[in-house]
Amino acid sequence: MAVSLSQTQAFFLSAGKSKPVLSLRISAPCQTRTKLSALAHASGSLSFTCSGQKCSFAYNPFRLSVQETKKSRRRSGAVCSAAPLTVYNLQWVSAIANAILMIVRGTPIHKSFLVPLFALQAPVCIISWIKGEYGLWSAFLALLVRLFFPIPGELELPFLALLLVIVAPHQVMSLRETQPGAIISMIVAAYLAFQHFSRIGRLQNAFDQGSIIPTIAIICVTAVSLFLLI
Repeated sequence: MAVSLSQTQAFFLSAGKSKPVLSLRISAPCQTRTKLSALAHASGSLSFTCSGQKCSFAYNPFRLSVQETKKSRRRSGAVCSAAPLTVYNLQWVSAIANAILMIVRGTPIHKSFLVPLFALQAPVCIISWIKGEYGLWSAFLALLVRLFFPIPGELELPFLALLLVIVAPHQVMSLRETQPGAIISMIVAAYLAFQHFSRIGRLQNAFDQGSIIPTIAIICVTAVSLFLLI
């Protein structure tokens, strides 16, 4: 739609009655183009095009809403990208922390309690792998090596955890992901945390260079047991 500049001024003056809402004064074509371009940029949905003594404008009511929709989608996409604390993720954290505590030194806890804790909180994929053919072959070969060659003390507990999961009856393994199983895991984890922090001495000693890794693992095991109980 093309209208003259005088008609545009008359339209805004009549809309504002005695007090004009918008007044346009043109002294040169270049000045008119500059003012109208700034107005169009500020409005967002109203665009002006001037050439000489005539102006044309176009109104797009959907332009601003589309831009706001894109911005809101970007913000919502950033929020949805956060990984949730699912039971599966917590079980992986517990399994890794248990494996670290079985191998590393620097903690005065009774590491035998880690074996049933691993059986109760390990992910389903690990339990299925251990009870499958590969797990049976791994246990068989490890037992043969254990009969004829000495095994380092750090590998004794992982081997016992492997055997415990294989020979555990169905009634025991059915406690996994249940309320009684979560209570047992919480009791074991709290006992291990009490042993670690009480026997290591001061709290500052728990975060020394030789004890910081088992301390973080103990905290992870206790936190995961608490989350699974809740």
